[in-house]
Amino acid sequence: MSRLWYQQPAKEWEEALPLGNGRLGAMVFGGVSGERLQMNEESMWYGGSVNRNNPDARRMLPEIRELIFKGEISKAERLIKLALSGCPNSMHPYQAMGDIYFQFEGAENYTDYHRELDLEKAVYRQSYTCEDTVYQREIFISKPADVMVMHFTANGSGRLNFSAIMGREKFFDGVKKAGTRGICLYGNLGKGGFDFSMMLITGDTDGKAKVIGEHLLISDASYVTLYFCGDTSYHVPSSMLEPSIIDRIQRASREDKDTLFKAHEEDYRSLYGRVEFDLGDLTKYDNIPTDRRILDAKDKPADIGLSKLYFDFGRYLLIACSREGGLPATLQGLWNKDMLPPWDSKYTININTEMNYWPAESCNLSECHMPLFELIKKMVPNGRKTARQMYDGRGFVCHHNTDIYGDTATQDHWIPGSYWVMGAAWLCTHQWTHYQYTLDQDFLKECFPIMREAAQFFLDFLVEHDGYLVTCPSVSPENTFILPSGEKGANIYGVTMDNQILRDLFTQCIEAAKILGVEDELNEQIRQARERLIPTRIGKHGNIMEWPEDFEEWEPGHRHISHLYGLHPSEQITVDGTPELAEAARVTLERRLSAGAGHTGWSRAWITNHYAKLWDGEKAYENIERLFADSTYLNLFDKHPPFQIDGNFGVTAAIAEMLVQSTMERIVLLPALPKAWSFGSVKGLRIKGGGEIDLFWKDGALERCNIRSDKGMVVYLKYGEVSTPFKWNAGEERSFSWNKEKEAFV
Repeated sequence: MSRLWYQQPAKEWEEALPLGNGRLGAMVFGGVSGERLQMNEESMWYGGSVNRNNPDARRMLPEIRELIFKGEISKAERLIKLALSGCPNSMHPYQAMGDIYFQFEGAENYTDYHRELDLEKAVYRQSYTCEDTVYQREIFISKPADVMVMHFTANGSGRLNFSAIMGREKFFDGVKKAGTRGICLYGNLGKGGFDFSMMLITGDTDGKAKVIGEHLLISDASYVTLYFCGDTSYHVPSSMLEPSIIDRIQRASREDKDTLFKAHEEDYRSLYGRVEFDLGDLTKYDNIPTDRRILDAKDKPADIGLSKLYFDFGRYLLIACSREGGLPATLQGLWNKDMLPPWDSKYTININTEMNYWPAESCNLSECHMPLFELIKKMVPNGRKTARQMYDGRGFVCHHNTDIYGDTATQDHWIPGSYWVMGAAWLCTHQWTHYQYTLDQDFLKECFPIMREAAQFFLDFLVEHDGYLVTCPSVSPENTFILPSGEKGANIYGVTMDNQILRDLFTQCIEAAKILGVEDELNEQIRQARERLIPTRIGKHGNIMEWPEDFEEWEPGHRHISHLYGLHPSEQITVDGTPELAEAARVTLERRLSAGAGHTGWSRAWITNHYAKLWDGEKAYENIERLFADSTYLNLFDKHPPFQIDGNFGVTAAIAEMLVQSTMERIVLLPALPKAWSFGSVKGLRIKGGGEIDLFWKDGALERCNIRSDKGMVVYLKYGEVSTPFKWNAGEERSFSWNKEKEAFV
């Protein structure tokens, strides 16, 4: 059984346990006398859509470029801040929905406390004993019913006597009764924003339920089921908002709790149950509370069971915060406690949002990827305006942030990050990745025009310099270089990450055109532009160059490793295809780490993926251990600090990469298996080309694998130094064993 469990309530938000159905989220603290459930809803974004495109950008762009090419970076950056920043400079934030507070009578003295998050069934459980009575709580958020269900019981002579109230820090209009057995909190999210409403209603109970003022009271009950639902006018017209919430609760309350839970479990298991990761007998860790295991990992090697638990938790989180038909995972996924959260809890698209979705395809959660594609569609009309109004270009563009409205203008006045133009381009590579894993041509046909518009923008934005086509201005997020004069700068031209992203995007557009039978002038323009990009180059230290010139770094241990995009998530740098660049990538990582990189959780996760792609299992696992030691909260949330969910998803993806890596041409088995995982198996991982794989290993060596092909494929199967071609027909499954003596598949 895969679970997080504890012997005491959460003392702070980062110890509470997350629940979610993609749209509704809860952080459960597990208090005894006083309990708090901090609630979220995906569309709780303050304010409305705003056109923030800077009207002077297009006019000033030639002068900015001239200053950059002349090396007058400080002058250029002063002008950039004036002319390329958004007006106003910031988007609106994602906000907490509110809180449910419970106050229980007679619960001061208790024993045998236990709370847990069951990852196998997506349910929170809690129990404790007062005198002769065992009190239990069970909470889950159902996707089919679209409500949160709370079932409290008292088994013994004691009874449930408690009050409940809902609150929000600010920005709400009022509270009122919801019939005779419920309470409602409602309001709006600012000018141009959404109306919202949240309700807590009593269901079945053998006690008494009533409402006094803004409090819901339950008395003399041995059991009670409570239902919570909240929503905004993003999903439902304002006039229908409260009736819609009441209808969902009433429909749920007509079912018994067990029936509701069965439907919830079946829905959740249809996704979570596709993949199984096994590292042998881990039962010895079952009796150790999760917080103790994390604390132990700070000064001694982490137990290998944490690797499995973290992997399972990452898949759980993606299902809980990103479901088809909803919104994508934000910087904090779905779970945010603040009215003004860190970085507004938006979609930060210079690595963080992309990392959220790295495990989606490989970990067999392709449906969870769909909300991101819907957001990209929403960005297109806004991005066209930004391209035209700011850069006098065709196509569409987005900078390093977007929001629920698909805002594409520049975010903040931040010289090292704000003026990066690659956000839409990077996101569009996810569409191609989805196609590679699924071979869904209908999806590709739908996304192809979007990919091409992202590429088309750069046909107009790229300028010629020293024989190459380069972006200008741009940054290597979010790093700073030192000019030979000693002057610092961040904005330059033709940075390595830009070239690598464009090489991917242009190539993917060309390949998609070939698959869809499209051959036109735009396709040829994209092909020609790709050939004129600056290649990935090796610098004087033997590392991958980050900028077009071999500048020194102001911060050698910087958290971003942007110039290794070509290693991961891309496949432009590979051990067997570009060995010199792969070695330079290794040098880059060593230099970064020796200077202190990896000090944020998501950065550590990216580094782990890099080492997985370098087929270095020991270094990859070493960084997973460092993540547990330095960058993991006691509830397993990733620590930037503060909490960011990208590290959770990044390491989940890295574990999959350590076990299998695939392209359309080859499948590499156990490329980065660490010694710590000497025995185990994984079932149900996806591979590019439309396939699924099971792997089994013992004593650190492959025993056998099963591969199923959806639509047929011809690939090389690689293990160690051996690479053998195989063919699958559509729907065919083939099993291979590894013969150690012959060093061959049989």
